[in-house]
Amino acid sequence: MRKLTSGELRELYLDFFRSKGHAIISSASLIPENDPTVLFTTAGMHPLVPYLMGAAHPAGKRLADVQKCVRTGDIDEVGDSSHCTFFEMLGNWSLGDYFKKESIAFSWEFLTDEKYLGIPEDKLYFTCFEGDADAPRDTVSHDCWMEHGVAPSHIFYLGKRHNWWGPAGLTGPCGPDTEIFYDTGKEKCSEGCDPSCPCGKYLEIWNNVFMEFNKVGEGKFEPLAKKNVDTGMGLDRTVATLQGVESVYDTDAFTGIIQTIARLSGKNYKDSAQTIKAFRIVADHIRCAAFMLGDPRGVTPSNLDQGYILRRLIRRAIRYAMQLEMPENSLGTVAEAVIAQYGGFYNELNDNKKKILDELSREESRFQQTLKKGMREFEREKAGFKDGRIDGVSAFRLYDTFGFPIEFTQEMAAENGLTVDVEGFHKAFEEHQLKSQAGSEQRFKGGLADAGEQTARLHTATHLLQAALRKVLDESVSQRGSNITAERLRFDFNFERKMTDEELKEVERLVNAAIEADISVVCEEMTVEEAKASGAIGLFGDKYGERVKVYSVPGYSKEICGGPHAKRTGELGKFIIKKEEASSAGVRRIKAVLEN
Repeated sequence: MRKLTSGELRELYLDFFRSKGHAIISSASLIPENDPTVLFTTAGMHPLVPYLMGAAHPAGKRLADVQKCVRTGDIDEVGDSSHCTFFEMLGNWSLGDYFKKESIAFSWEFLTDEKYLGIPEDKLYFTCFEGDADAPRDTVSHDCWMEHGVAPSHIFYLGKRHNWWGPAGLTGPCGPDTEIFYDTGKEKCSEGCDPSCPCGKYLEIWNNVFMEFNKVGEGKFEPLAKKNVDTGMGLDRTVATLQGVESVYDTDAFTGIIQTIARLSGKNYKDSAQTIKAFRIVADHIRCAAFMLGDPRGVTPSNLDQGYILRRLIRRAIRYAMQLEMPENSLGTVAEAVIAQYGGFYNELNDNKKKILDELSREESRFQQTLKKGMREFEREKAGFKDGRIDGVSAFRLYDTFGFPIEFTQEMAAENGLTVDVEGFHKAFEEHQLKSQAGSEQRFKGGLADAGEQTARLHTATHLLQAALRKVLDESVSQRGSNITAERLRFDFNFERKMTDEELKEVERLVNAAIEADISVVCEEMTVEEAKASGAIGLFGDKYGERVKVYSVPGYSKEICGGPHAKRTGELGKFIIKKEEASSAGVRRIKAVLEN
C-alpha cells in the first residue's frame, strides 16, 4: 500500500481520471449559488445537481474534481478522531456515459493497482443495495466486484438506509450505491459485525452512486433513460488509511498546523486527552475558517447564515486556544500554517491572505469584548440564581451567547460559592444540537434540484440585478452570495454603506427596463480564457482550457453561470426590491420579488 501525502493523492486521483477521459473541473465555491436549502457546499455532487438532473455540462459527460466542502451538523463533535467541519471530496461523474461496470472497474484499478493506491485486496470490503418493493437487488454491482476477484464474504447486501441515494427533492433521479470499506484490523465487535456497524472495524473510503431511477409524484420509481454515476472519496480519511495513522489529524495535512499550535502554546499535542481535543478543535476550526474567509464569495463573521457559522467556529477555536494558554491574537499564525499547507492547490488562500488574517484578528478582538460582557452578565445575574445554583438553561445561554464553555461557568460559579446544573446544561445543549443538525440536513429540498420556471426567472433576475448594481454603485460590486426560492431572490454583494432610496429606485428601473425590452437570454459555451476576454463576470475556474457556460442579456449583463434561466427577459414580470440591509461587514443584502 502506497504511503501518499494528501497532495500526492489529490494529484494522483485527478491524473488517473484524466487518463480515463474525464475533464478536470475546478472546485466550486463553498457558498452554493442560488440554493436556499444549504448554507455551504456539503458534497462534491452538490454544485453538479443541475447536470445530474439533465442539463448538459460544458466540459462533457465525464468529469472529475476535488471539491471543497463544509458540513456544520457535527461542529460540537470535532475533537474526536474523525470529525472535521472542512474536508475535500474527490469525485468523478458520468453524465449519461458509462455506468456500473466501468465505474466499478475504475474504482478497483485505482484502489488496488500498485501504480495508484496499491491497497491489498483482502483489506477491502463492499456493500450493495439489497433490493425492496421500489427497486430490485443490485446484483450487477455485486457481480462486477466478484469479476475483479472479490471474495463473496467481502460483499454485503444492505438496505436503503445504507445503500441508496436520493432523490434530491421529493421527486427526481435516485438510485442504489455501492460503498467501499477498508478493514482497519480491529476485532469484530460481534459475530454479526459488517460494514454497516459503527464500531470502527470497517472504514468507508469511497461511494459510487448509480442514478438509474426517477421517483415520480405517486411515489413510484421508474427507470431513467439517461443514467448517471456520482462518486465521492474523502481525501483526509483516505490519506489517514494510506499513512496508517489513527486519525485524520495525524496526517501530513495537519502536521504543520499542529506544530504551529504546539509552538504557540508550549504544549505537546498528545500530552493528554484534553490537549488532543483542544489541538484538534483549533486546527480544524481555523482550517475551515481560513477557507471560508478566503472563498471567492467573501464570507465574513456575522450573526446571519454562513457568517454566523464562521463566527461560531472562530470563537470556539479562541476558547480552546485560551485553554491551551496560547497568546492572544495568535490564530492568524495558525491560519498562516493552513495557507502554507493548502495555498499551492487553492490559490484563493494566497490571494486573500490579508483578508483572512485581518478578519481573524478583528474577530478575536470582538470576542474578547464579548467575553467581558458575559462576565458582567454573570455578575449581574449571580444573585438571582435560585438556591445558589445556576440552572442549565442559564448555563447554556452563557455558552451560546457569550462563548462560556461549561468548565468556565463552573469555575466562576465555584469562585462565587455557586453550583451549576451540568446535567441541565447538557440537556439544553443536546436540544440545540438536534435543531442545528435538523437544519443542516435539509439538503436539496427545493433549490437546485427543484428548479421550476419561477426559480429560473428569479435566477435571470439576479443577473440583471447585479448588472444594475454595478452601473448604479460601482463596477467593483460583485456577488457574495445568492439564495433563491420559488417566491423571492436574495442577493448579497460587496458594498460598504446602506444604499439610498434613489439608488434602489434606479436599480429597480434598470432591471425593469431590461425586462420590458423582452430580450433573448443567450447561453454560450466557451473556455474560461474566452469568457474573461468577452467581458463575462463571475467565478472563474483555475483549470486552463476549462469550459464554462456564459449567459448573456445583450446590452445588460454577461455572466458565467450554470443556470437555469428564462428564455426571454419578458417572461420575468415586474421586479420589485422589498428590502436592502447589511449582511455582514462590507456586505449588503437585497431581497426582491417578481410580480406578474
